[in-house]
Amino acid sequence: MSRIGRMPIAIPAGVTVEVAENNKVTVKGPKGTLERVLPSEMEIKVEGAEVVVSRPNDLKKMKSLHGLTRTLIRNMVVGVTEGFEKKLEVNGVGYKASKSGKKLTLNLGYSHPVEMEDPEGIETVVDGNNITVKGIDKEKVGQFAAEIRDKRRPEPYKGKGIKYADETIRRKVGKTGKK
Repeated sequence: MSRIGRMPIAIPAGVTVEVAENNKVTVKGPKGTLERVLPSEMEIKVEGAEVVVSRPNDLKKMKSLHGLTRTLIRNMVVGVTEGFEKKLEVNGVGYKASKSGKKLTLNLGYSHPVEMEDPEGIETVVDGNNITVKGIDKEKVGQFAAEIRDKRRPEPYKGKGIKYADETIRRKVGKTGKK
């Protein structure tokens, strides 16, 4: 059995999980509602205050879908209760981030400021040189954080650029002078 797939998902108070035909799972909670169509081969059952995912057979594809399906449902439950967030840091002389309304403006050493609009269901908070991306959908939060980071990735010599707060940059030694 899949170690992750066989674990039941506890449903906290105030959260409802509904499974419609074709494995369309809807999770409603205090922070909002998430919907997702999961692989139809998996059997998803709501038993009391927990969700159980089971697979039809032990084929390699079914084993891999088992753990994935369970994790996707768990991420939906965590999203509607606590939400997800990713922290980014802007490092570099003259590099800065600012926020006005739903527009995030990044000054990253280009000839023009880079402007990004917050997508639906995602909120960005700028605090000095830190950007926090918040939302209830883990996939969207991670994707938007990656798009922000892509505007100026950290470089290995001085460490300038936008990096995740928990990311470590492997530094390289620069040129050495002639003797």
